Amino acid sequence: MVGLGLPRAESPEQVGLSSERLGRITATLTADVERGAIPGAVLAIARGGRVAYAEAAGNRDKDAGAAMQLDTIFRIASMTKPVVSVAAMQLAEEGRLDIGAPVADYIPALGEMTVGADRAKAKRTMTVQDLLRHTSGLTYALFGDSPVQMIWRDANLQAEDQTNEELVEKLGQLPLLFEPGTTWEYSMSTDVLGRVVEVVAGKSLGEVLAERIIGPLGMVDTGFSATGDRAARVAEPLVDKATGKKPPMRNVTRDNRWQSGGGGLASTASDYLRFCQMLLNGGELDGARIVSPKTVAHMASDHLPPTVQYGDTARARFGALAPVPEMGYGFGLGFAVRKAQGMSPVPGSVGEFFWGGATGTYFWIDPQEQMIVVLMLQAPDMRLAYRYLSRRLVYAALTGPLRWRRR
Repeated sequence: MVGLGLPRAESPEQVGLSSERLGRITATLTADVERGAIPGAVLAIARGGRVAYAEAAGNRDKDAGAAMQLDTIFRIASMTKPVVSVAAMQLAEEGRLDIGAPVADYIPALGEMTVGADRAKAKRTMTVQDLLRHTSGLTYALFGDSPVQMIWRDANLQAEDQTNEELVEKLGQLPLLFEPGTTWEYSMSTDVLGRVVEVVAGKSLGEVLAERIIGPLGMVDTGFSATGDRAARVAEPLVDKATGKKPPMRNVTRDNRWQSGGGGLASTASDYLRFCQMLLNGGELDGARIVSPKTVAHMASDHLPPTVQYGDTARARFGALAPVPEMGYGFGLGFAVRKAQGMSPVPGSVGEFFWGGATGTYFWIDPQEQMIVVLMLQAPDMRLAYRYLSRRLVYAALTGPLRWRRR
């Protein structure tokens, strides 16, 4: 089948999945489209390096009467973060970037930071590792109403016409929400990491990703924009019945100056499957070595210290998949990781790693089951519900061992 990114399994049963139970996924997506809960979606499952399920349901653009297709392009939002994190780790492998070093070694504008609305001098500087694991002290302006976040809202930090260099100059003038290293707070850390990558590589973030990850992996529809012929394949959200407007989303059909490392990429299910399969394979796919197996293992390990605290957004925004101890999760270098079985109400395996985007996109990689799941959806209000739902439906379809293994 064209457009899956990986070879197709002869049948779901070949890779230990039930065709009948996978049918529940299709039925659920179709029903949710019909009742107006989602515009449409693409969900793909690969096991043992082969695609067992890939379905496009509903509408790519309901207003235009355009049906969802497997090659539809989605704003993947924070699923950009793992890609940028891999680029940073490539530079670390080459000895050009020290993830234990202060961010100020690469971005002097972030050398003298303050904390809190009273702007007390920070007790220590943030490190590159802090950026990768979201313990930098940075925040997102729209995820709370603290005095610091109110200050941040006046700084126009989401401007599409800024560069990453201009963004970090703004951040250098703002107070941190927390002392670096003390608190897991989901934040603009990966946007700053994207600027670190630019400084070290001497190129724009888009160029770095294209040359080092997107190109070598054959992710032909992934980038910071979807212009030209690709613009006609971009998915659109539904109009919010309460406001009469569509939820705000980045316009990816034009070239924006801001190449946001925290959330700017557009991609397809098949492209992101290839990125995930590379990670599941230990950093390689189809002869392209992106990072080493040891680097992948390092990224997929919990990097949160036992003394870390958690900001208000951790539980509020991520619910049963929050990287907090009571749910059995931690956070690695670019994505959440599962440390314990039986604590979260959603199924999974110890050692899995995952992340999602505010637009509704989501992925997880389960090394124990040699399985990848990619969900592409443009429905912000349904993002948590669909993360839980997709896990229940997919693991319910997992009925046996692999009969075919990638060599």
